[in-house]
Amino acid sequence: MKQVLTKAKEIHFYKPKHNDTFIFYGKRYTIDENKIPEPGDYILIIRPAPDFLDHYSLNEIEKVDTVDDGNVVTTRDNGVKHHEYVVLVPGRKEGSQEIAYYDKSLVPESQQIEDESMQYLAEQDDSLKPEVGDIYYDNIQKTKAMIVAMTEDEIVFGHGVRVHVAELLDENNYTLVYRFEEDM
Repeated sequence: MKQVLTKAKEIHFYKPKHNDTFIFYGKRYTIDENKIPEPGDYILIIRPAPDFLDHYSLNEIEKVDTVDDGNVVTTRDNGVKHHEYVVLVPGRKEGSQEIAYYDKSLVPESQQIEDESMQYLAEQDDSLKPEVGDIYYDNIQKTKAMIVAMTEDEIVFGHGVRVHVAELLDENNYTLVYRFEEDM
C-alpha cells in the first residue's frame, strides 16, 4: 500500500477484468462490467477517451454523481461515456479473482486484515487525513460542520462532536463538502 521505486522490467502488466476483486480505501470491491451504475457507485476507467474539459486517465477510480443513459458525470465533474468504465461493486463476489496482492501467500493474514481496515488506512495515509478547516456533512444527523480541532486520531467539529478519523472515511456516515488546503 505504499509507493515503491522500481524499474520497468520489474513491472508486470495486468489489465483488470470482470470479477477481479481488490481493496480501495480500506474496502473490498469487485469489478462488474454488467452492472449499471447508480449515484454513489465507484467506477474504474478502463478505456479513457476524455473530452477536452475532462481530466481522467487509465485505471483511475471515480465516484458517480449522476447517470444519464449509461454515461456518468463523476463527483469531479468528469463526463465518462458508458464504454470507458466498469462498475465497482462493494464486497467480494463468489468466484472472484484476488488481484490486491501479487502473491497472497507472502502476506500474513494479520496484514491482510489490516489492509481492509478503515482505521489503519486513515492512520497511515496522510493524503486522506482531514485538516482543521475541512467541512463535512453528517449523513445521519443531517448537519454540516467544520473541523475546529484535532488530535492524532480524533477530530472535533465546531458543534462539539468528537469522532475517530476513520469514521470520516465511511461515506455512509460523512461526506466531504470542502477541503481546506493551505497554500505555502
